[in-house]
Amino acid sequence: MVQSPVRRRANTLTSVHEFLAVAGPIQACFFQMSRMASLLLFNLFFFVYHFNVLSRFWEENTMAKNTHLTLTEREFIGQMLDSQASFKAIGAELGRDCTTISKEVRAHRIFKKSGAIGKAFNNCALRYNCDHRRLCEPCKSRRYCWSCRKCTTVCSDFTEEKCSRLSHAPYVCNGCPDLKKCTLEKCFYQASMAQKEYKELLSESRQGISLSEQEVKQLDSVISPLIYKGQSINHICANNKDSIMVSESTIYRLVDYNVFTARNIDLPRKVRYSRRRVKKHAKVDKQCRIGRTYEDFRCYMEAHPDLPITQIDSVEGVKGGKVLLTIHFVKAEFMLAFLRDANDSQSVIDVFERLYIELRCDIFMKLMPVLLGDNGTEFSNPAAIERDAQGNQRTHVFYCDASAPHQKGSAERNHEFIRCFIPKGKALDYYTQSDICLMMDHINSYCRESLGNKSPYDMMEFLYGKEVLRLLGCNKIAPNDVVMNSSIFNR
Repeated sequence: MVQSPVRRRANTLTSVHEFLAVAGPIQACFFQMSRMASLLLFNLFFFVYHFNVLSRFWEENTMAKNTHLTLTEREFIGQMLDSQASFKAIGAELGRDCTTISKEVRAHRIFKKSGAIGKAFNNCALRYNCDHRRLCEPCKSRRYCWSCRKCTTVCSDFTEEKCSRLSHAPYVCNGCPDLKKCTLEKCFYQASMAQKEYKELLSESRQGISLSEQEVKQLDSVISPLIYKGQSINHICANNKDSIMVSESTIYRLVDYNVFTARNIDLPRKVRYSRRRVKKHAKVDKQCRIGRTYEDFRCYMEAHPDLPITQIDSVEGVKGGKVLLTIHFVKAEFMLAFLRDANDSQSVIDVFERLYIELRCDIFMKLMPVLLGDNGTEFSNPAAIERDAQGNQRTHVFYCDASAPHQKGSAERNHEFIRCFIPKGKALDYYTQSDICLMMDHINSYCRESLGNKSPYDMMEFLYGKEVLRLLGCNKIAPNDVVMNSSIFNR
């Protein structure tokens, strides 16, 4: 078990008392020498000893302030939570405020939908008094439906229940005495995962562009027109010091990230030189996750439970090549895919702008009121996706937690069908959008057991009508003509 800083301070004070206990006899010996020499030696000894003691005491008292938690401290927090210790007790042991411990646990807790020993996951409030049987067709089991994890998705009487322990301290199931018999959704604090998320967030916060969306637009309005006139970045910065509040190298990076209207090809000399290395795509807005986290998504869906969820993701072929943007309608398990030349935020915005125009605003808002994506840089400009050119709200964008693909597991599972046609690691540069649309028509016409042996196309038609599918450019493939491999590209 980790020895806390408070215990080390107690040991330091004990050593001070031990010194005072032996200081008397030492001073008596010194008095036998000359009075002046003994006083000098004693004072020197006293000064050196207490200098070391006070320096250690000062270091231990100031070390924990304004510093990040270490892996050792996170492991200590996990051990204390397993022993049902309070945040105040953990904070006292680590020499930190209890709110620091509370924020750490809530920021890095992991949700798991797992059952108990001999029981499947079931978060229905009526599960112990339920007598439903054979809700799924066909079902030959004689057991009650509450013993099956699928009952919550098909039962009309389903009422969700959440553990009250997760809504107040300690916010996790660590150390819960009912853990082995609980079938509700669980939440855990794991030191290793917390440290991993902390390092990813620390690295991400130091990347990208430290400018807001409005600041980028203001710079673009000044710089891009001058670049189109053939002016160099150096000339623009030298003659517009009052309007441009960033360095010349920052301007070059912003142009390189395709944030401005002007591109590298518009610069007078840059296109003459070959690119030395492939640079990472930067986040347009580093604060894009504020108010859009997975916890915010859960709260929003609790307030609007009838809204359909649409999951968005990217499928890569090879690094630096063309990329697919996938839009997955969870309720129908229906997926669209759009081929993009680069994995940047502007290409994603262009896809949603095109869909908004082709579908009309009312249909777009009905289909995609809520978008859930991962933390990729291609989704780092949520304001441009959420609002149209007039500033009207058309959807709401939220982000999954870091390293949590299971939070949009429906889209991840559907990507397995894409890999039947395009194996992982194969470049997408040789495919056209027509090829991708044909592939998705076959995938969406493929029957799913989870949909009662209906195809996603049938479910989409049932939920939104044929007109929506026509506007999306989707066509149904006859069941016996469905092909689930790459041979369709050779026809």
